[in-house]
Amino acid sequence: MRYPEYLTDNGAIGFVAPSFGCATEPYRTAFENGQRIFKEKGHGLVLGPNCYEATGIGISSTPERCGKELTDSYVSPDSQILLSCGGGELMCEILDYVDFEKIRNARPKWYMGYSDNTNFTYLSATLLDTAAVYGPCAAAFGMEPWHPALEDAYRLLKGEIHQVTGYEKWEKESLKDADHPLAPYNVTEQRKLRCFLGAEEQKDHQAKFEFSGRLIGGCMDCLVNLLGTVYDKTADFTEKYKEDGFIWFLESCDLNVFAIRRAVWQMKHAGWFRYVKGFLIGRPYCHGQEMMGLDQYRAVTELLEEYHAPVIMDMDIGHLAPMMPVICGCCGRVSVCGNDVKIVYEKR
Repeated sequence: MRYPEYLTDNGAIGFVAPSFGCATEPYRTAFENGQRIFKEKGHGLVLGPNCYEATGIGISSTPERCGKELTDSYVSPDSQILLSCGGGELMCEILDYVDFEKIRNARPKWYMGYSDNTNFTYLSATLLDTAAVYGPCAAAFGMEPWHPALEDAYRLLKGEIHQVTGYEKWEKESLKDADHPLAPYNVTEQRKLRCFLGAEEQKDHQAKFEFSGRLIGGCMDCLVNLLGTVYDKTADFTEKYKEDGFIWFLESCDLNVFAIRRAVWQMKHAGWFRYVKGFLIGRPYCHGQEMMGLDQYRAVTELLEEYHAPVIMDMDIGHLAPMMPVICGCCGRVSVCGNDVKIVYEKR
């Protein structure tokens, strides 16, 4: 596994928009304020040509232009790391226009984004053998003040921290809109982890779990779309690192509870969960949904029962902020005690 060099104190940050750009409010103002904050921290900025674009369908521009921007920005010596402007809907369509060989042969560079950015963070690890960060997109760094999750993501990219923990509260309803583009996370809900071993929930709130493995995953909406395509090298990746075992981190955006169950079923039957050591499941965007007796927990746990691996649910990963930055492709040690969780990253 290749690990990029960390962002230095005066290193330049590159911004790309392989999914949505920051063309509309509240994202444009937040993005510009984030740029101001990074400048004040001493960083140079390099903006890709699509950062303010909104001419594409489900992405910032055409798939060709987005693929070229990502390739050119990654291999360019002008920036040390890349932050994605945002998530979106059809980043998968740019993959045919990304020069993966050129990126593979370039000096590795940290890339961070989430949601639709799974199309690169996951492939960076499984296709290019290069670690990437599943974490906040660029516009989030414009909030005033930064939530600790933003501090963690920034410090992780700088190499100042090598572990992350969960956050006390999470945001059910955002206050960020066109009139309040710099609003911080509206954290009102107490974090409450639900831990399962097989399909059985561990009711003891002081139950302890410790497991380690190579972290892999992202947004299930995107993962099942990649499954079975020419870009799906998951089987080769899991075989290569089978001695480490795997911790799958998964979350969802548009999927209802039945779609979540279908996604888990599909990944399971594709053999993706071979050598699994544990699962970290983020709060789905449809948190609390129940349909025909199926909730977000049974949608996952009943299908994963046979692995006899810990399943930690309602993690701070993904669409319901805040989110722990997760290094896809990196080895990690997970410790859970009651409602507290910690991931320690080990670069090997």
